[in-house]
Amino acid sequence: MGGACVAGIGGLCFYGLGLSNEVGAIDTASFWPPQMKEMVRSTYMYFAGGLGVTAVSAYQISKSRLVQRIMTASPMMVFAGGMVAMIGTSMATHSLPYSHVTLDAKHLAWMAHSGVVGAVIAPMMLIGGPLVLRAATYTAGTVMALSLTAACAPDGKFLSWGGPLSLALGGICVASIGGMFVPATSAVAPMLSSLVTYGGLVVFGGFMLYDTQKIIKKAEVATYQGKRYDPINASMGIYMDTINIFIRILVILSGNRRK
Repeated sequence: MGGACVAGIGGLCFYGLGLSNEVGAIDTASFWPPQMKEMVRSTYMYFAGGLGVTAVSAYQISKSRLVQRIMTASPMMVFAGGMVAMIGTSMATHSLPYSHVTLDAKHLAWMAHSGVVGAVIAPMMLIGGPLVLRAATYTAGTVMALSLTAACAPDGKFLSWGGPLSLALGGICVASIGGMFVPATSAVAPMLSSLVTYGGLVVFGGFMLYDTQKIIKKAEVATYQGKRYDPINASMGIYMDTINIFIRILVILSGNRRK
């Protein structure tokens, strides 16, 4: 299966590089102005930095006995508080202006958001270190493959996916909320769980393709039309895609282990 996946990704990239008769992002990358290259590079640096802060936050919080007791006492309150904090810090990060200063309000809000995301997924770290590392490895391979596919595909090929993906994500959210009110013994509960897990994995994989080409398009517009470019805001799309892909892969692996 691994070999088939590699062959499939290779075929998609080869199609994008030669057989589609359309220019892909990777074909024009060598002709990008230095300013545009710096925009894309800084975006992926913030993407990697956000994942690093999240990983450290999740690990440290999962090792805290006090936090574990609080999570055990009122898990729904912790989850609801974490979601509110995550949305709030995300809105604050997007609203603040970007500057090249190392530590300004936007950078602090970005680090706070990454730390809150780590706190939200920290309970999943209790599943077990080896399984979490496997999920992280699979996530890295998935994200790299999708990013490479988006880079090799015809330029702007996935930018039209925004609307359908948003509708699909809305359906996943409705199924996720509905699953909270369906009894676990009901025949509908496993169907909703599978829809949220596997359907969400497909949807966020599509968002990774969309957001990757969106970064390139924003950098291109900023370079040639003189508009402001915010690498932190640009990185948060692929950052959340990666987090959601990781969560779903970890859920799938943990379900397989229980079986």
